[in-house]
Amino acid sequence: MATFLKAKRIFTGAKMLEGHGVLLDGKQIVDVLPVKSAPLDSITLDLGSCLLAPGFIDIQVNGGGGVNLNDTPNADGVRQMARAHRRFGTTGMLPTVITDTPDIQKRAAQGVREAMADTPEVLGIHIEGPFLDPARKGAHDPALIRAMTQADEDWLCGLDYREVLLTVAPNKVSPEQIRKLHQAGLHVSLGHAEAQQPDIRAALAAGANCFTHLFNAMSQVSPREPGMAGTALMDASSYVGLITDGFHVHEQVLKLAYALKPHDKMILVTDAMLPAAGGPDHFDLQGRKVEVRNGRLELADGTLAGSNLTMDEAVRFCVERLQWPLEDVLRMASRNPAAFLGLDREMGQIAAGFAANLVALDETLHVKQTWVNGQ
Repeated sequence: MATFLKAKRIFTGAKMLEGHGVLLDGKQIVDVLPVKSAPLDSITLDLGSCLLAPGFIDIQVNGGGGVNLNDTPNADGVRQMARAHRRFGTTGMLPTVITDTPDIQKRAAQGVREAMADTPEVLGIHIEGPFLDPARKGAHDPALIRAMTQADEDWLCGLDYREVLLTVAPNKVSPEQIRKLHQAGLHVSLGHAEAQQPDIRAALAAGANCFTHLFNAMSQVSPREPGMAGTALMDASSYVGLITDGFHVHEQVLKLAYALKPHDKMILVTDAMLPAAGGPDHFDLQGRKVEVRNGRLELADGTLAGSNLTMDEAVRFCVERLQWPLEDVLRMASRNPAAFLGLDREMGQIAAGFAANLVALDETLHVKQTWVNGQ
């Protein structure tokens, strides 16, 4: 039997509606209708004063709920991450394996593949490294950063997953390699590099179309070189990931990005680690201790090591602290990442024929309920 979700407000991904509800049947959205037009044979669920929006899609989530993908590179670990983040509005995600040994990364990829069979929140995998620039390593272990080999290319191009996102350094991976990866169906993002504009432009021309966690672990704007940050801001066609936790990027710098970058190319990401979504406040990352200190996830030397952010917190930060329009922020958390992944005809919006992936938010933008494939 169909279900009619009645809410005070509904954000469809395109516009805000009042006095409407969403009709679900099985895994799909059937229609968005005025409340007075609800079918008599449907079950009505009144969400009261909640805002109903498309479920959040996080394309960079290393861990959560007590596990990191690198440390628990199997299907159970992926399922635990998905369950933990779903409570905070994430209905689609790319579990992210960072720089590690080939064995760990391949085990993580296999774990993601197995979890995808019964965990619809998992849309694919994000492989962040090891083909990075040690000069902008961030929390990645420099001993594990390396050049891309032919064997790596063959493995990556053979990953027949729904979605595969790969972060590379444009000054360490050639345009020819990026072109090959892009042609094989991978989404190639640029990050962790002290790269200059010629290499960055060459990578974009070869098929890269995103920048991983904008401003973090990348070359910055200088008087004579725009660097990765400046190039990303001025490139209208590429996407950028943003970690809006108040630690990774200064509020005024985020506002600069909002002023310069097309808003439909901005994507909220968590870069979440094990403590996020209910995990403990410390853990070991490849033999190095990471602790939550005043809200920040840090290595012993103070280096940021991911975040303990959830997507609903990222949304609230943008609305409350940055004063960005709610509609824009909700798109950054759902419709924009869906478009980046090429999934914008099936998720990221509330419209007929789309997956019934939804989040109900209270007046303070805290999550009250989620639906994935109508469940």
